[in-house]
Amino acid sequence: MVVLVSRSGRHLQRYNKGRRQVVGCIPYRYKDNFDLSMGDEDAFEVLLISPQRKGKGLLFPKGGWEKDETIEVAARRETIEEAGVCGDIEGKLGTWYFENKNGDTAYEGHMFPLFVKEELDLWPEKDIRERFWMSVQEARKLCQQGWMKEALEMLVSRLTSQRRRTKIDLFSRINRGSSGHGTVLRLGCRAQVLTPPPPSPAEEA
Repeated sequence: MVVLVSRSGRHLQRYNKGRRQVVGCIPYRYKDNFDLSMGDEDAFEVLLISPQRKGKGLLFPKGGWEKDETIEVAARRETIEEAGVCGDIEGKLGTWYFENKNGDTAYEGHMFPLFVKEELDLWPEKDIRERFWMSVQEARKLCQQGWMKEALEMLVSRLTSQRRRTKIDLFSRINRGSSGHGTVLRLGCRAQVLTPPPPSPAEEA
């Protein structure tokens, strides 16, 4: 069950050596027209949201990590509250240290990938935020937070490495020989059947 009210107040807020602890996610999905001819980072999209205070740029969902929840629960909660998407939390991308624009508040930020499985029609901050699916290239231009851009590059590196390893493994299996049946490649939420080329006349003989 999804709670349609955002948490408020900071009486449970976590701090580490004076730094407010925040946690967030980079929601992503594979494109519907996925195929092996795509560039590795063109195979997926990421979700950004508008800031609560209207201004330039977009950002990934994030918020305070509270004392009564694990870091993964906090990341999932903030993503539902701000972006209205649910899915699988994956291994942490990293930890960043930064300050607000005025330099009077220090933060420790943790970011996770979230593989999106569901987009909600109603979510707690629907009336104050918009959400946008876009390419990695667009996200690089529009994301307003430097530390979030670094987290995006960590995600891109991870997903493209996984995709390359999958392609190498697939083609090595095809090259080792096949019974002539298509090979199914599974990557993310998509699948594609690759059929080996027909045998040469010499092989048929």
